[in-house]
Amino acid sequence: MKIKRKQFIQHLSHEVEDEDKVWEYLDESLPNIGLIVMYFNGLEKLLDQMLCEMFTERTDRTGLIVLQNMQYSSKVNLFGRFSDELHSCFVEVPTHYDGLLNKLREAARLRNIVVHADWENTDNDGYTYTSIKFSENGMEQEYVQLSAESLAIIVDKILDARKQLGEYWDAKNNL
Repeated sequence: MKIKRKQFIQHLSHEVEDEDKVWEYLDESLPNIGLIVMYFNGLEKLLDQMLCEMFTERTDRTGLIVLQNMQYSSKVNLFGRFSDELHSCFVEVPTHYDGLLNKLREAARLRNIVVHADWENTDNDGYTYTSIKFSENGMEQEYVQLSAESLAIIVDKILDARKQLGEYWDAKNNL
C-alpha cells in the first residue's frame, strides 16, 4: 500500500476531480472490502473460541463472560499470555507460534485502515483519505492507495493469520 500525505491547511478537504472515476474504482474495491470484514470477523471469532477453551474446556460461559466487550488487541494480548504460560511448561514451543501474534496484530491494523477509511474521498489515483497524522511538519492528511490489488493482499494476510492460528492450535493440542 502506497501512502501520501498532504499538509492540513485550515479545513479538511480532499481533491476529488472525477467522481465517476472514483465510483468506478470503488465498485471494483467493494468485494474485497467485504471479504476483509468477513474474514477478519471470522478470525476474531476463532480467537474467541480458542480463548474460551483456554479458560476451561467444560464450558464457553466463563470465557464469554471475560471476553464480553473486550477489544481485539486485548484478546490477542491475553492469547499471548496464555500461550506463553503454556509454553513455559514444555521444552519446545510449536513452530506455528513464531510470528503469530504479530500476524494477528497486523491483520487488525490493516482491517482498521480499510473499515475506517473515508471511501467517498478517494482521488483519481485511488488514494483514500484515512486519517490525520501529526509530525514535525504539523498536521497532515494521510491517504492510502487501497487498490483492488492491495485489498486482495490484505485479504490474503488475514487468511494467512487465520491459517497459522489454526495450525498453532492443532500443534498446541498435540503437546
